Amino acid sequence: MKENTITTFVLFSLEHLIAITVLFISLLLLYMFRNVLACPFTNILLFERLFAISLLIMEVSYHLILILEGKWSFSESLPLHLCSLSLFCSCFLLWTGSKRLYDFIFFAGMGGALQAVLTPSIIVHFPDFKFIQFFYVHIGIILTAFYLHWVKGYWPTFKGIIQTMLVLNIIFPFIFILNILVQGNYMFLREKPINGSLLDFLGPYPWYIISLEIVAFSIFVLVWLIFRKWKATQNDLT
Repeated sequence: MKENTITTFVLFSLEHLIAITVLFISLLLLYMFRNVLACPFTNILLFERLFAISLLIMEVSYHLILILEGKWSFSESLPLHLCSLSLFCSCFLLWTGSKRLYDFIFFAGMGGALQAVLTPSIIVHFPDFKFIQFFYVHIGIILTAFYLHWVKGYWPTFKGIIQTMLVLNIIFPFIFILNILVQGNYMFLREKPINGSLLDFLGPYPWYIISLEIVAFSIFVLVWLIFRKWKATQNDLT
């Protein structure tokens, strides 16, 4: 007799709440030890590169498992979702220390990863490796954004918001065309995530794409204003 198995991920189930808790505990620990990590005696470069390598290993392992299971496909498995692109950018930033992609990671990457953690578009459960990989890489993107801010002193800029929106709107048409060619749904440009998300509140297809851009831009500006105020407060204290 076969055992019944759950095939649909349940939002805010115990395993989901634990994953969210891990995110916030990780952020708290990162903030608490930011000065230790920024200390000149800390081998911070090694830490950054090891973390970047771990993110890449998790991503590559995910694709290898899909291939071994015979589940890898052009329609679903290409690393073309926003968080996949943000993951590679995060690894590049951690490895090089370059500030060029920081605004993209801070706004688009962190925003997309946070939504993914809160409303995961997955069907697997803990302790499935795909479950662990999903939350590891998305939490990793968020931690990278805050690490570069709290430890390295990078600050988001309004110019970065404009550049991020431009990059996204340059990428979207290519992803949209590719979706048609491979019958995919990368960046959710053909339909909404299966498990529900912010997109459910933004209207039907294709209008939710336009609504999302407006909401994203508004949130980016709000976050930038908060950090701008925070920076001004810190400058006053010093």
